[in-house]
Amino acid sequence: MRLLEAHGIAMAGFDRVVHEITEEQWSHPTPCTEWTVQDLLNHLVSEQLWAPWLLRKYTLAEVGDRFDGWLLGDDPVTAWEQAAAVARSAFTAAGALHGKVHVTGGEIEAESYGWQMTTDLTVHGWDLAMAIGTDDPVDQNVARALLAELEPQVDDWQGAGIFDPPVPVDEDAPAGTRLVALLGRNPRHPLGP
Repeated sequence: MRLLEAHGIAMAGFDRVVHEITEEQWSHPTPCTEWTVQDLLNHLVSEQLWAPWLLRKYTLAEVGDRFDGWLLGDDPVTAWEQAAAVARSAFTAAGALHGKVHVTGGEIEAESYGWQMTTDLTVHGWDLAMAIGTDDPVDQNVARALLAELEPQVDDWQGAGIFDPPVPVDEDAPAGTRLVALLGRNPRHPLGP
């Protein structure tokens, strides 16, 4: 599966869950123990707003703190829709995935950044779905592509605070289950013990 296809499917899955959030669910806990539903969505909105700048080769210093803090305003769903639209447009622009981009860890290939963003949309889509009690949005083909991309890197993450340690699951578990477990989520008990 190619990156832009995977990214589009992951974004659509996340978007579907966002549109299922009810008013009383904004304060629900998520598998990301520090975040409520609204905190998680704010994080994803911020990431989407960063994408056009990074893909146009701006540095972190040049972007500055413009996407820090609370970005959801009075209409979180619209904030998400607008941020997602600009991010998707930036990723699909001609030449966007050529060269390198600046991220917290330094410069990386733009395509690697795209896979990172696809990973975040996928795993946080799962987090959001678990928090509000709706269907898992993880596409199995996207999960297989992400597993192929991420499994060789997992040992390098340990201790870096990026993800919790992998959770053991059966080797024959569906790709989506193996993906969220690889990224430190417990598919059997997503919101805790």
